[in-house]
Amino acid sequence: MVKSYLKFEPSKSFGVVVSPNSNIVWSSPSRSSAKATGAGQAIVAANEEVLVWDIKKGELLARWRADNNRANVTALAQSRTDPDVFAVGYEDGSIRLWDAKIAAPVVSFNGHKSAVTVLAFDKAGVRLASGAKDTDVIIWDLVAEVGLYKLRGHKDQVTGLHFVEPDPVVPGEEDGDDQALVTMTVDSEGEGFLLTTGKDALIKLWDLASRHCIETHVAQTSGECWALGVSPDLSGCVTAGNDGEMTVWALDVAALASSAQKVDLSQAVNFLRDRGTLHRSTKERAVEVVFHPRRDYFAVHGVEKSVEIWRIRSEAEIKKSLARKRKRRREKLAKEKEKKKGDGKDKDDAEVDGAEHDDKAEDDVSSADISDVIVQHVIVRTAGKVRGVDWAMNPGSKDLLLLVGSTNNLLELYTVAGKDKLKSKGDVPDYSKALAVELPGHRTDIRALALSSDDKMLASAANGSLKIWNIKTQACIRTFECGYALCCAFLPGDKVVVVGTKEGDLQLYDVASAALLETVNAHEGHAVWSLQVHPDGRSVVSGGADKTARFWDFKVVQEPVLGTTRTIPRLKLVPSRILKVSDDILSLRFSPDARLLAVALLDSTVKVFFVDSLKLYLNLYGHKLPVLSMDISYDSKFIVTSSADKNIRIWGLDFGDCHRALFGHQDSILQVAFVPHNSDGSGHHFFSASKDRTIKYWDADKFEQIQRIDGHQGEVWALAVARSGTFVVSAGHDKSIRVWDETDEQIFLEEEREKELEELYEATLTTSLEQDPDAQDAEREVAAASKQTVETLMAGERIAEALDMGMADLNALREWRDAKAANPTAALAPPQRNPVFVALGNISAEEYVLNTLQKIKPAALHDALLVLPFSAVPSLFTFLEIFARREMNVPLTCRILFFMLKTHHKQIVASRTMRSTLEGIRASLRGALRRQKDEMGHNLAALRVVGLQIRDRSVKDYVDENWDPETDGTGGQAATGGGRKRAFVHVS
Repeated sequence: MVKSYLKFEPSKSFGVVVSPNSNIVWSSPSRSSAKATGAGQAIVAANEEVLVWDIKKGELLARWRADNNRANVTALAQSRTDPDVFAVGYEDGSIRLWDAKIAAPVVSFNGHKSAVTVLAFDKAGVRLASGAKDTDVIIWDLVAEVGLYKLRGHKDQVTGLHFVEPDPVVPGEEDGDDQALVTMTVDSEGEGFLLTTGKDALIKLWDLASRHCIETHVAQTSGECWALGVSPDLSGCVTAGNDGEMTVWALDVAALASSAQKVDLSQAVNFLRDRGTLHRSTKERAVEVVFHPRRDYFAVHGVEKSVEIWRIRSEAEIKKSLARKRKRRREKLAKEKEKKKGDGKDKDDAEVDGAEHDDKAEDDVSSADISDVIVQHVIVRTAGKVRGVDWAMNPGSKDLLLLVGSTNNLLELYTVAGKDKLKSKGDVPDYSKALAVELPGHRTDIRALALSSDDKMLASAANGSLKIWNIKTQACIRTFECGYALCCAFLPGDKVVVVGTKEGDLQLYDVASAALLETVNAHEGHAVWSLQVHPDGRSVVSGGADKTARFWDFKVVQEPVLGTTRTIPRLKLVPSRILKVSDDILSLRFSPDARLLAVALLDSTVKVFFVDSLKLYLNLYGHKLPVLSMDISYDSKFIVTSSADKNIRIWGLDFGDCHRALFGHQDSILQVAFVPHNSDGSGHHFFSASKDRTIKYWDADKFEQIQRIDGHQGEVWALAVARSGTFVVSAGHDKSIRVWDETDEQIFLEEEREKELEELYEATLTTSLEQDPDAQDAEREVAAASKQTVETLMAGERIAEALDMGMADLNALREWRDAKAANPTAALAPPQRNPVFVALGNISAEEYVLNTLQKIKPAALHDALLVLPFSAVPSLFTFLEIFARREMNVPLTCRILFFMLKTHHKQIVASRTMRSTLEGIRASLRGALRRQKDEMGHNLAALRVVGLQIRDRSVKDYVDENWDPETDGTGGQAATGGGRKRAFVHVS
């Protein structure tokens, strides 16, 4: 009989606050939401998930995770029109649109070949632009759920995107004709423009109506452009690159708006104009430039522990600054004049004339130096290296609020005083950390895990911190500060945790009182690589880089309380024995029967000693590189060792013979652990964790891999198996702690092998298919936004299958009708139909084909149709003719028809048989489309009339249209000098 095993599935994931792969987004609290608090929400990436944090309470509100997605989140964007819609880009090039209300993906797109780097919504929220490492920019239609086109022009990854949609110029504005005004506004809205930057140091302006690049400039002289920030009023932008260099650009929005309605443009027009260069205080490369949506500030940061906030001055301030400069220059000239009184007078007069001419020129604000217009406001020093920032909009606060996500798993909210808060001219703007989310995660890689004896608590240790978690609720119960932890264990009773550090200390922590009990300098400054509690629970052994294994007994000592005569019991570690070996100890393990102690050395050998006499029992040779971890089975018969040579070796503890060497992983194997009681009770199953990001489940009796578990986004440093054997906990470089539960689903080894081979085949198949279309239009600036995936291949196969079944059914019915027409008196039985049609309610062939086409996602339809061979096209056109004649889903029919005509144009034109089919389709479609057009025109006209009626009857005209209820306080905008429309207007 074939042996089956039980499968382990992911059940919980915790420990991550924010991961350093993506930007972060602030979402203001909606007044209608019941969950909303005063502070708002932070939407952040956490490996392959998106987390929604309530920044005020520090609690997790929602967790967005797509099924079957293992790729990291790399980009986030919020829709400008619907605050509940978010676009999330992933490392595998896919994009999903999430609805925050239901925490579920609404639409998914697949078009990029590599990680999505930046996302941007347009003003109306109906289009999405995405840029990726594959140098392409794709425009997606969110209503039709399809990719419109791919823009190619950058030679390296896209680093910035922003839609530039100027308000349309309405010629009939002065006529006062309401109807004309409404019509012009509706009809004159173009597709707008797109501003992009790339790592290739270029900034490009694209015309989306004609789909080509109308302007290209070198954004950064230092070699690479890493960030783009566009002012809210679209009057200018800032690009940032290496060496702390930022370039400021003025954008002529009025010229862009008028150019949208012209056919011919003179080449002399430059919409983007270089206004000068600013220098940041650091030389690090920039990561983001983020403008404040309502105030004249923008934040810039690189990968250092600081965020720079810059301020755009008002026109009055710029004039004052220019006047000061002018005054200084005159004073300087006056001094020079006094010095040279005896020398040539003509020269002095010429200098004075030149100075007066400069003064007149300087009165013009638009020609002012950019350093007079934009000044550094304050540098916010953060706790960790910054990865993402966003401005927090809180209606109750007049201060600037800045949300910062750090690379060390930390989320902070800073309050920064604005220019209006400064009392005197010399005051430095103040800032303070208002709120932070830091408790639910470690700052550094998790190096060790330990489970309590009842499997309810988990200890996780990292460099600088030890945390105790409740496994059931995933809540962090305790946080301790410790050294650089390398190993940890619960002591019997689960009230004390012992930690071994890189500094050579053993630290004892009391979980109940949250206190450090004792620090023992165990290995004289050498790293403690491993420790284990003796099976009888009375002692612990630690192994370190000082080539010794030290045994410590637990002793309860009565310590006097200072200033009193009372004493309190305290746990102490008392040294009992020392075992000296020839090299550094990397791992050690007691056998469960307490008879043997196995010690792994840096010289790649494992030595097994008797515990009572410390005499050598066995030497295990075989690994080519040091053994990093090992474990002994619960019947003390097997020892399994894992090494940096990527091999796992299974040894017998009776004679020390190597039963089998298994090539386990693609990188160093950091941890192995036996399962105490598996389903068949042998206790010979074990787990291994590696630097290659995978965990594997093995059978030590059959030397077979049972299951491969993927999920981690970095090296898996630590592994802990529950005493009950029902779950495994793993942690590592991605700072996430993941729990894998044993399920009732059975695994058969042959099926697992087949599944792995299928995955490998599918991966190579899609990559090989991707080469062809790109080769033929590699030189073109615009291409189709398509990408073949396994999903589209399967959809194509379903279409082909439906067409075959449908044509067979149509032919059978036609033959039956012909026979009946030839012999009307004969009682001919109807033809035998396909069982699938009968099972679906005896539907017709065309209904079945249409249902198959409708079930395919709109984004995947074009790629699915490309899979069809040309031999299937006549069948498809036969059904399209039926759809057109009966007016069945006309939009879908048109979409398929136009795409197939465009793809197979030459072959269709050359085919005589298809001309008659096309004639029939044309006649039917024209009639159907004319009827639909008339209906839509009638409805639109009615809506316009209703709109005008509402406008006439409403009292909105008596409200101040410039008033914005969401401005920061009553005088917030006035204080900054005139609201949103000012930022770059006077400097362009």
